[in-house]
Order: sequence, then C-alpha cells, then structure tokens
Amino acid sequence: MSIETSYLERSFGLSGRRALVTGSSQGIGFALAAGLAKAGAAVVLNGRDGAKLEGAAEALREMCPDAEIATLGFDVTRHGEVRTAIDAFEKDHGAIDILVNNAGMQHRSPLEEFPADRFEALLQTNIASVFHVGQAVARHMIGRGKGKIVNICSVQTALARPGIAPYTATKGAVGNLTKGMATDWAGHGLQCNAIAPGYFDTPLNAALVADPEFTAWLEKRTPAGRWGKVEELVGACIFLSSDASSFVNGHVLYVDGAISVSL
Repeated sequence: MSIETSYLERSFGLSGRRALVTGSSQGIGFALAAGLAKAGAAVVLNGRDGAKLEGAAEALREMCPDAEIATLGFDVTRHGEVRTAIDAFEKDHGAIDILVNNAGMQHRSPLEEFPADRFEALLQTNIASVFHVGQAVARHMIGRGKGKIVNICSVQTALARPGIAPYTATKGAVGNLTKGMATDWAGHGLQCNAIAPGYFDTPLNAALVADPEFTAWLEKRTPAGRWGKVEELVGACIFLSSDASSFVNGHVLYVDGAISVSL
C-alpha cells in the first residue's frame, strides 16, 4: 500500500499552527524553532536577553523568509511573569498550538562541593520553568480541546555522569513531569511528550566539545561514534508537534546515537 504525499503533508505539516519555543536564542532551541518554521509553523522565540532574542529572530527571518516569526521575552522561572506574558499573547495574537519547553542550564561540580545557589538555579530553570510555561499554555489549550507540548529532557533523564548530579536530577524530573502532564491533560485533547537528546555540539556543551579527552571518550562510548548535530533533533520535534503523533502521549523519545541502550 502506498502512502500519498497529501497524507504525509496532512500528518506532518504544521501550516496554520503557532509554536512557542522557550530558550530559543541559540543552540537546540534555535535549531528546533528553525525546523518548525520550515515545516510551516509560525514561530515565537523566547528568551530573557532582549538584544540576543531580536538577533535570533532576525537570523531566523533570513533563514525562513516566508515564515511568521515573533518574539516573546519573559523569564521562564517567574510564574506570574510567565502567566501574564502567555495570557497577553493569546489575547492579542491568537492561539499557541505547540509549546516546546527547551529553556535549561548546566553547572558542573563534584556533588560534595556543589554550590547550593547553583542547585537552586538548576531546579528553577530546568524543572520549575516546565511547570510554569506548561501550565500557562495548557490552560488555553484545554479550552480549545487540543495542543502539543514537547519538553526537552536529556540522556541524563536515564543516565548519570560524575559532576552533574543535580542536572541529572532535574532532567529525570522533567521526564516524570512529562508523564504527569500526559496523564492529566490527554483527556483534554493534548499530547505531551519529550525529546531526550544525547551529547550534542551546543553552547551548553562548549567546554566538553573543546576537551579532546572528553570527545575521544564520547566517540568511543556512543555507538554512532560522534557528537550529535542540533539539526538531527528537528525530525523528532516535528513528529511530536504534528498530527502524526496524535496517539503518542507521555513518551520520552531518545535521540542519542544509541548511547542510552549500550554498555
């Protein structure tokens, strides 16, 4: 049986939908925003640094001249600020159909020396933000009876390495929060899933990418034998943002070159 092109376009196309991507001024967030725009979605970029955010928007407009690109600056760790920004955007510009919770941070230190303030910052940026933005957007999605939420987890959702125990804890929590979102909101027509990237060449991993010893270890440890490229996350995001995943809920999709399934 052949699958018609029109069916694929209907299933995977994002034309007529709007996606908000948090933490999208650079790295994975920017790559996902670009991928969604190329798939037909209007895209709303988010960040805290206004100048950096506008620079990212201009770059994305050059990459995707036919796409509708907007910015929405707010601090994902501040519940009231998030709610106000989302409510105002929905009132003034229309529905957010897709939410990609990408904002995150990293701090590396032996656990016995890990600074308490950095631990708290990780909790707020990596976990609380997913709750704050997810809840604010879901309130509107529930009223419409449909919506897509894609949370960005990590290979550390399932694995651990020395020096990043608090980060590992936060990403494990995002994985379980994704399951909770699906459990609470699937009945309202929402699909809530997550992508768990392995080791990708991003600004967050710049110190590791620049370390020849770590890169050699990673290439040996990962069955695919290399760092991931951020563009390789786009297909998973489009799938989870489209009608193709209409019965996929609470799933964590690992995109990691098989590192999480090998010894």
